[in-house]
Amino acid sequence: MTEPKVAIVTGASRGAGKGIALGLASKGMTVYVTGRTKTPGKAKGWDGTPLPGTVAETASECDAAGGKGIPVICDSADDGQIAKLFEQVMDEQGQVDILMNNAAYIHHQLIEQKPFWEKELDAQKILDVGLRSAYVASWHAANIMAKQKRGLIAMGSSFGASCYMHGPAYGAQKAGLDKLAHDMAVDLEPYNVQAVSVWMGPMLTERALIAAEVHPEQYKDFIGMAETPQFTGLILHAIATDPKAEEISGHTLIAAEIAKDRYKMTDANGKQPPSHREMLGSPNDPNPARVY
Repeated sequence: MTEPKVAIVTGASRGAGKGIALGLASKGMTVYVTGRTKTPGKAKGWDGTPLPGTVAETASECDAAGGKGIPVICDSADDGQIAKLFEQVMDEQGQVDILMNNAAYIHHQLIEQKPFWEKELDAQKILDVGLRSAYVASWHAANIMAKQKRGLIAMGSSFGASCYMHGPAYGAQKAGLDKLAHDMAVDLEPYNVQAVSVWMGPMLTERALIAAEVHPEQYKDFIGMAETPQFTGLILHAIATDPKAEEISGHTLIAAEIAKDRYKMTDANGKQPPSHREMLGSPNDPNPARVY
């Protein structure tokens, strides 16, 4: 199997995307780090404080992790910018081996405990930057990977696809990502290209740490068993180098379970993260029916 060399991680200025980029870079990969943040502090946490992180900083940390980071300012809400991103990667590298769809619109009221109609209507933008943008990026990646006869398209999802989590817009976006991976895998099957959706567990991101301070009772248990953001990146690399990855293409994978059961991996911090299946729900099994 060809070792994956080039990855694109969307929404990687900070948080899960940054960690995934670093996890892939630690395996020696060239990682295109995309996002909107050029100046530190423009993004805000749940308490209104500025969040750290830019695409350039993440790219620099990818270099330090053992790979090569290439920062690209790209607004995933803009189809033209996504197209230019893939043009740049192909001009510079001539291949794309892994696409991680991580970019999502995070509304400032996301974790407020109130019904969806009492939140601003803008909260639904996660369906644009999160679900629709993942389709657009995957469309470009699939055009490249099908010709290569290899590649991995991954969706960053969560247990919110199954249980109530942060309201209907968030849940619909996550469930939609799972279905994108399921159906894309069918179309990509003849081309040796895999598509998966990964349910990441509670994660030690900048926002999560702030959320734990803002809503300590709500988040204290989750933070105690949270995954590192690098964990998902290590899992994606394992899938991309798995000679039997077609067995799990189209599946929605719980990160903690696939790491432990299939790849015998621990988290980047050496811990074995727990699965939250019993409490938060199970992914749907792939349906073999195909209606054209």
